[in-house]
Formats: sequence, structure tokens, C-alpha cells
Amino acid sequence: MWKQFFYFNKSQRIGILVLITLILLAFLVTIFMPLFMKEREMESGADFLREAEEFKASLIEKERKQQRERYFYPFEYRAYPKKSKSFETKYELFAFNPNTADSATFVKLGLRPYVARNILKYRAKGGSFRNAESFSRIYGISPKKFEELKPYIQIPVTEDVHKPIGKESVIDPLEDAKPSRQVQFKTDEIIELNSADTALLKQIRGIGTVFARRIVGYRRILGGYYSVEQLKEVYGMTDETFEKASPYISIDDSQIIKINVNKASIEKLKRHPYIKTFQRAKAIYEYRRKKVKLNNIRQLKHLEEFTEEDWVKLEPYLSFD
Repeated sequence: MWKQFFYFNKSQRIGILVLITLILLAFLVTIFMPLFMKEREMESGADFLREAEEFKASLIEKERKQQRERYFYPFEYRAYPKKSKSFETKYELFAFNPNTADSATFVKLGLRPYVARNILKYRAKGGSFRNAESFSRIYGISPKKFEELKPYIQIPVTEDVHKPIGKESVIDPLEDAKPSRQVQFKTDEIIELNSADTALLKQIRGIGTVFARRIVGYRRILGGYYSVEQLKEVYGMTDETFEKASPYISIDDSQIIKINVNKASIEKLKRHPYIKTFQRAKAIYEYRRKKVKLNNIRQLKHLEEFTEEDWVKLEPYLSFD
């Protein structure tokens, strides 16, 4: 073989040697390249682990530093907690007496906890509310919130109206049910409930100044009465007072102010006592948005937030124009 090799001329011999060299290099590359790559990967992995350990060590050192600062400089370094989420805006509206309601009641009405505490502190110091306007002076109650709550504020009249604010007084919830000595009741006259003012309502047997105001106030919140039975929902109304008054009351339901379901906002829907909550108002509002226009109450009766009894009570107050 080697003898034959020397039969080639010089240029041919060089070409053969170059070809053999290239073949050997290719063979060596296929053998040693995987070993080289594996070593590089190991080095890279070692670098990553080293960096991870350094990062972990820096976090530990930072935590130790913070602990030392908390211990040696408690007034200069404080890890304040994150701010809580904004106050929940979902609340209910219902009749209440600010002189007797507890903090849970105020929060349920949509007042912030610190406002509820302000009210209780004011009462604890001997303060009391003589009328709705005096309730608005509590720190933290915005004018908008007061106007929303005002129709629901029900404060019984004390026996001595000239008694200074701050002194406690005994209130008999049945006292107002007794006929006033100065009023001559016209028991033979029927009073229409949706048009009568407080002066006319006081002519009804069993209805005094306080109940007359409450009846008018609740009428304003409802939009009007469609049944005499609704008087039982008035704050403080007893069965005895109702039995005395109901024979002398009539109802003109044509005077009821209705809510246009196709136009009312969530806020307006929520204000009605028979809807009352944000969840219920939103359910009606969202279903209306899907349907574009509602034509009758039957389209709403599948809503899980309401019972059949709720719809019976609500129907006189809803319009679908």
C-alpha cells in the first residue's frame, strides 16, 4: 500500500494526506465534543447554583438586618401592615333609632366602623339625638350619607320636649298610641292614607304625632301604600294601635309612585324597602342589561335573590315603560 502511495506525484500525495487529516479530525470531534459540552453544562449548572445560594444568603442577611432594626430601633423602624381594601359598599337601609341602635346596626346601614364608634362615644357621654338633623352633626357622616339615611331615622318624642340634650329620659313606646287630650278624633271619617298629611293622620284613633310622622316617612320611602296591612311595617306599630286605626283608613293606590325598572339605577332600586340590598338591586339591573328592555314582572321571577312573596309585595311599585 505504502509503495503504491509513492507512485502518486507530489500534489496527489499532499491531497491524500490532507483528506486523511480531515477524516481524523472529524472522528476526534465526534468523540470529544460531547465530553466538552457536558463539562460546560456542569460548569453552567454550578454557576447557577452558586448564584442561587448567593441570592438566598442576601435575603437571609436582609431579614437579619430588619430584625436587628426592629429590636434596637423600635420607634424608627416599623413594618406597617398593608392597607386594607376599601370599605365594603354593600349595605341595607331600614328604620332605626340612633339613640338605641348598636354599632352593628350602624355598620349594616352603611356607616364606617369609626363613625359607629363616634356615635356610641357621643351617647356614652350623655348625648342624644332629638331629631334627624342632630344626627348629621356626628363626625364622619357625609351630607350625602345623611340624606340617604334621613328618611329611615325614627326618634320617639320624649315626654318633656324641653329637656336639655344629654340627660336621659324614659320613653314609653306605647305612649304615642294613646289619644292626645288636645285632639278630638273624628272616628266617623275615613282618611285616605296616600294623600293625608300628619295633621290629618292624627285625627285617626290611635295615631299620634310620632306615628303620623312615621307613616308619612315610610310612605315617602315606599312610594305610597297599596294596602292598609302595610302599616304593620311602620316602626313601632303595635297590633293594638293597628286595630284601632285600620277601620278609619282607605287606600288610593293610583297615587303610588312607581320605579321604572328599565331606567332605574342600582342605587335607586336599592333604596326601596322591598329590594333593600345591593345584591338584589344589582340582580335586577344586570338582567335588564342582558334583556335590553323588560315588559313585565314575570321576566324577573326567575331571579334567585327574590321569593314569590317578594314579587307580590314589589309588583305595585314597578313599572316597565
